Amino acid sequence: MSRLAAENPKLRITPSEAFVETLVANGVKDVFGIVGSAYMDAHDLFPLAGIRFISTAHEQNAAHMADGYARASGKTGVCIAQNGPGITNFVTGVAAAYWLHTPVVVITPEAASTTAGHGGFQETEQLPIFSKITKWQVQVNAPARIAELTNRAFHYAQLERGPTQLNIPRDHFSGEIETVIPQPLPIERPAGGPDSLREAARLLAEAKNPVILAGGGVNASRGRAELIALAEYLSAPVVSSYLHNDSFPASHELAAGPLGYQGSKAAMRLISKADVVLALGTRLGPFGTLPQYDFDYWPKNARVIQIDVDSRVLGLVKPVDLAIQGDARRAAASILENLLAISGRRERNGERIAAVRREREAWNEELAQRAGPNEPGRVDPRRALAALAKARPKNAIVTTDIGNVSSVSNSYLQFEEPDSFFAAGAFGNCGYAYPTALGAKVAAPDRPVIAYVGDGAWGMSLAEVLTAVREDIPVVAVVFNNGQWGAEKKNQIDYFNNRFLATELVNPNFAEVAKAMGANGITVEREEDVGPALTAALESKRPTVINLLLTQALSEPFRRDAFKPPRRLLEKYKPYSAV
Repeated sequence: MSRLAAENPKLRITPSEAFVETLVANGVKDVFGIVGSAYMDAHDLFPLAGIRFISTAHEQNAAHMADGYARASGKTGVCIAQNGPGITNFVTGVAAAYWLHTPVVVITPEAASTTAGHGGFQETEQLPIFSKITKWQVQVNAPARIAELTNRAFHYAQLERGPTQLNIPRDHFSGEIETVIPQPLPIERPAGGPDSLREAARLLAEAKNPVILAGGGVNASRGRAELIALAEYLSAPVVSSYLHNDSFPASHELAAGPLGYQGSKAAMRLISKADVVLALGTRLGPFGTLPQYDFDYWPKNARVIQIDVDSRVLGLVKPVDLAIQGDARRAAASILENLLAISGRRERNGERIAAVRREREAWNEELAQRAGPNEPGRVDPRRALAALAKARPKNAIVTTDIGNVSSVSNSYLQFEEPDSFFAAGAFGNCGYAYPTALGAKVAAPDRPVIAYVGDGAWGMSLAEVLTAVREDIPVVAVVFNNGQWGAEKKNQIDYFNNRFLATELVNPNFAEVAKAMGANGITVEREEDVGPALTAALESKRPTVINLLLTQALSEPFRRDAFKPPRRLLEKYKPYSAV
């Protein structure tokens, strides 16, 4: 509770003061955005309230920073900007947070209520724009309600696990009001229905080959310890859902690795043999369960138990035998309690544990063989990713962009700590990794933070090097400079007869660009220099860009079912017809 609210529950203050005090009551220490006159009256109070304002180069990146901040801290991220164009620039960042289930309060000052609809300067209807990518929206319809509705936006962001929009007409920051500064409400998430949890325990107790699929809900619920206890009781292999490689410690004897694009064949082989799958804290998204490596690994005959806090995703993508709306941590603890009641204590199943070890060893051997040759002045992508993984500190946070090389990193990224891997996720927008890394570093200043970015995506986020320098946020960006939009170029190779239209890039030396912006810059051309460059960048404790020159080797496309050989019917286009 803020001191002012504690001393005087009912206050006569300005709406700006009420707004800022409500931010303080909700634990806000950092806000990301670009300054604007629409909220400047409140913005002026931030320093006195103990709120740091991180000024960004672009509003989309402010939303990504708020996303990274929330994912690293478990708190609610906050972004704000000028009405109209500043707010529309938020859209991609908010959409990414929506599909990542990240609690972010998106504060959208609006044109004045007294002139709404006149088509004035920087005016647009802001609520419809975000209606499909937020969990809750509200218009502050009177200055006297600004504290109440601000508090509610924070509540729903955490309750619904996603972005909420607080739309405030700019004139509603002014005047005087009488109000109470509300305090955050406690959020209690149930484990699920007792009967369903007992049934889940029965299915797992009778299973001959159970497998646990651990999703993002495990970390969101702070349920790592409960998951480990349940897995060890069952001696069940644990596979991670797509891009949630940090949901289970990689060194654990039951850890099999991630599913999805460029995931672990060990995980895929093990889950393919399951007779019962416990999908814990995951929506079983389609992109994370598609066939990979020409292997349709999803078990056709397994009994599937899906547990997620959001009832709307239960059974949505994959058929399930038992759907439980519940918190991953509490559900795991309840299932273990029921298992103990059913079966008592169990001995470790050495056969299952040995199977996990064999599959992991086989996959590691195959992965090493997948690396290609280096070229003069350029490193094979897989060799580079392996070297980065070897040099990365165990407590590091890694963010990844979308793109061929960044996505191949899924094969190499293993984590011991939760809240360590922040990928672009299902929305898959380029330009995600670097600003998200900046937000994560603000939230976790004692942890090394590294962003993996392709050279195409780097063009969307390199301006934030200015932010990193200005705000002293020592994140390391590893830019995979291979002179191509690799993911799309792979489609042109496979389906369009190597017609490289708009997929080849001519890049500057990104290390020199970084130096011109006030950051450190390192160019790497040899495999043996990759690890030392990362170590040096982290030890410098300064914003650093590693310009990592790679060969143009590309891995499999994201989806084999995305295209068919093109057929052209008009005579002028038949030269480009494959059939």
